[in-house]
Amino acid sequence: MTLFQSLDRVGFFTLMASSEVDQKFLGRFAKSTSDANPFLSAMLYKVLGLSVILSKKLVRARRLRKLDTTRDTKSLQLYHHIIWLSREGLVIIEQYIVPMVPDYVELKVLSYKLRASFYHIFVLFHNQPSINQTAIPSFTLTPNKGKAPDRGSIRFSPNPMEGGPVRNPGPLPPGLAPVSIPKPSASFLLPATDYIPTASSAFTLAAALSDELLSGSHPIRLSVKTEYAAYLYDCLHDGEGSRKLADKTIDDVFLAPEGMDDDMFEDAAELVGILKKMTKRGLASEGSSGSTPRVGSAGTPTTPRARNPPRGDMPIPPAVPTPGMQNPI
Repeated sequence: MTLFQSLDRVGFFTLMASSEVDQKFLGRFAKSTSDANPFLSAMLYKVLGLSVILSKKLVRARRLRKLDTTRDTKSLQLYHHIIWLSREGLVIIEQYIVPMVPDYVELKVLSYKLRASFYHIFVLFHNQPSINQTAIPSFTLTPNKGKAPDRGSIRFSPNPMEGGPVRNPGPLPPGLAPVSIPKPSASFLLPATDYIPTASSAFTLAAALSDELLSGSHPIRLSVKTEYAAYLYDCLHDGEGSRKLADKTIDDVFLAPEGMDDDMFEDAAELVGILKKMTKRGLASEGSSGSTPRVGSAGTPTTPRARNPPRGDMPIPPAVPTPGMQNPI
């Protein structure tokens, strides 16, 4: 099973860039609220620490070639750490931070965005059914009608009903109970269920709050829309919706009349650069399949663009054939 098989290079760096902006503002809000609300400040610092460690774990997971969630390996421990950190961060956000931020503006949007981000990680790593059948193991087996019940296999070996020298193993020996199908290895940390509806609702709410409370060029709003677009593409496989959201967000940035300081401008510029890449994400693969040629291409996708004639009055030298060449071009 290949970890991050459903994420390409753009999708991974989208998560990292969005996380860096979130961490920067988490540190600012934790410091600014230390006197007025020490408890809220402490919770923000905890989420900041979890987010920094989680980012490092995700980078390590990106570098791994394979992730085996059925055996006790270092990659399995990394998988458990990612799930555990995300679960603890979500608990702090939902139980402690969200109830204390109704009177804030930027912090309120950031809190709901972080909530959606943790659910995003659940969908990527721990969703059942998996968003990618080879990324996280699926444990649902289809029974064969009219044949003996399948006892399952811990190693998920091929079903004996589908091949092999013995087509029908017959009934189980007396006293031998069927082997139960194992659950995902991180089920003791987090229930294995479908987190897509909850994650989609969380991103919709965070995006609506960012549109209502923040300007079009605010880095937190851009962080919400950037990760939301990545979620649409990677988890819901909605490439068209992801590209439209990225394009609309870029338009809102250039139409925003509000000003910003240099630091916020750098964050916004970085996220806009990622959004521009996301507006073209998936178009190359669609064009290579022959469905839609690239915009601005001449003729078919495999037909090269005709070159413009040379300028000036210089005559074009005649083609000189090489030895053995009959028809010079």
